[in-house]
Amino acid sequence: MPKKPVLFVHDGGVDDYLSTILLMTMEHVRVLGIAVTPADCYIEPAVSATRKILDLMNVQGVSVAQSNVRGINPFPRIFRRDSFTIDHLPILNQRDEIRTPLASENAPEFIVKALRAETEPVTILETGPLTTVAAALDLAPDLESRIKEIIWMGGALNVKGNIDPIMEGGQDLTAEWNVYWDPFGAARVWDTKIPIIICPLDLTNNVPVTPAFLKQLGKQYQYPLSDFTGQCYALVVHQDYFFWDVLTTAYLGHPEFFTLKEYETEIITKGRSQGRTLVKPGSRKIQALDTVDLGKFYAYVLDALKR
Repeated sequence: MPKKPVLFVHDGGVDDYLSTILLMTMEHVRVLGIAVTPADCYIEPAVSATRKILDLMNVQGVSVAQSNVRGINPFPRIFRRDSFTIDHLPILNQRDEIRTPLASENAPEFIVKALRAETEPVTILETGPLTTVAAALDLAPDLESRIKEIIWMGGALNVKGNIDPIMEGGQDLTAEWNVYWDPFGAARVWDTKIPIIICPLDLTNNVPVTPAFLKQLGKQYQYPLSDFTGQCYALVVHQDYFFWDVLTTAYLGHPEFFTLKEYETEIITKGRSQGRTLVKPGSRKIQALDTVDLGKFYAYVLDALKR
C-alpha cells in the first residue's frame, strides 16, 4: 500500500519535538521534509534539535528547512528558551556531527520544491503558526491544488484562548497562540480552498499530560524515545501542560480515535480579538477535532515511544 505523503511544519516548542518523534514512528506515512518556523523557539537551536532527533531515530532521506518568516505577536522569551535546553540534552548529543541534512532553501521555497516534486496531493501537518505555509502559497499560488489537506493545531472555537491579557496588552482572551502569533498568515490560508482540519483548544483542554501518563512513561525509560520524552516533559510539567501538538499528530496516525465537527469560521486580524477563530455562519468551512478516545490515545503514544 502506498505511503501517505506528508510535509511537517512546526515551531520548535517542546511538544513540537515530541510530535516529530510520533510522526516518524508512523509506518503508513512518507515524510517529505520538516520546516521549522521561528515562533515558539529560537530558530537555530530548534532546527538543530529537530535534526538531532531524526539522527536519534536513525531517519534517513528527510531534510530540515529553516524559515525566516516573522509574526506580529512574539511568543514570550520564557517559552522560546526551551529550544536551547532541548538542543543540549545529552541524549541528542552523542555524535560529533549532525547527519540529518539542513535544506539549502529557506522553508517556504523548500515547501514549494517538495510539493511540486510529488505526483499526488500532499498532507501538511502544521503544529505552529501558519505563516510559513502562507509564505509558500504567496510564492506559488498553484501550490494550493497540490495540498490535499492541512491538519493544524490552532484555534479556540467555543472556549477561551490562551493569551495572557495583561502580558499581551489587552487582548480579550479569545485567541489561541498559533493564530495570535500571525493572524494574517492564518487568514491567508483561510482564503484558500484547501481542506482544513484543526485541533482546537476546545479539545486539547481535555487532554492533559497527567501524572499517571508520566508514571507509565517512567516505567519504560529504557527506551531512548521514552527517555527523551520524559526529559522534555520534566521541563514543563510545573505548569498546566496539554497534548496540543502530539494530539494533532496522533490524528494523522489514528483518525479513528477521533470525531470531527464542521464549523464556519473566520480569522480576526485586528482589534482586541486579534487572532480569534470566530465561529460565524456563512464563513469559511473547516473541520475541527471534537472528541478523542482518551484511553486509546494515551496507550498509542506510550506504545509508539517504545520503538
